[in-house]
Amino acid sequence: MTERAGPIALVTGGLHRVGAQISATLAAAGYRLALHGRSDPAPDDDLATALGEHATDFAVFAADFALPDEVDDLAQRVSAHFGRAPDLLVNNASLFEPGGWEAADDAAMRRHMQVNCLAPIALARAVVGRADQGQTQAIVNILDQRVASPVPDQFAYSISKQALWQATRTLAIALAPRVRVNAVAPGPTLPSEDYDTDQWDKVAAMLPLGRHSSGRGIADAVRYLATASEVTGQTLFVDGGASLRGWDRDFMYL
Repeated sequence: MTERAGPIALVTGGLHRVGAQISATLAAAGYRLALHGRSDPAPDDDLATALGEHATDFAVFAADFALPDEVDDLAQRVSAHFGRAPDLLVNNASLFEPGGWEAADDAAMRRHMQVNCLAPIALARAVVGRADQGQTQAIVNILDQRVASPVPDQFAYSISKQALWQATRTLAIALAPRVRVNAVAPGPTLPSEDYDTDQWDKVAAMLPLGRHSSGRGIADAVRYLATASEVTGQTLFVDGGASLRGWDRDFMYL
């Protein structure tokens, strides 16, 4: 494909929910977008509108991060399509299976570690390895505020995000000075089916700022880190202050 002007961003899980908001914000900033999804190729309506409004050069790529071979193949396909490796990698895709310590058997731990930690690291390695000589790159990993305020619930998920948190710092050292690696740690952002409206509002009231994270706030943090040339190895907690308190249980149980 003939290369066009503008930076390239690969956003994993970039078609839906918070990932779609990140993608829309980057589209507004002038990025060409490689939008990854595990299976569903259709972007959320708001993202589709943003892509049209900004005449964004984008392509959709499917890959299952539970399968290691598909991770490296994704980086190769993106680089081939756009003519070079991405300038920005946003590791947003993740696996979340509820369950406490008792449910965290070997299979559950392996599933979460593969999708939430090993795949982002492998994708970073593949994207950086395909960079042109002299190309500078940025990586932003999406974590969870619970890395700093752990609870016993969602054990396998929490451990995998904690591992990615520390990988962010270590990669920042390993890949400097040409690649910057940072992270965003959201708090409760979008309610799952486990919450009713009253419970979701009560969770917000418990947070220091009295409100949940928003997709826009998370996306704005990603955009900042994408271009913050003097920042690496850092994590921005976009969480309404949730990480400032200790919690006995996951929010859905409070």
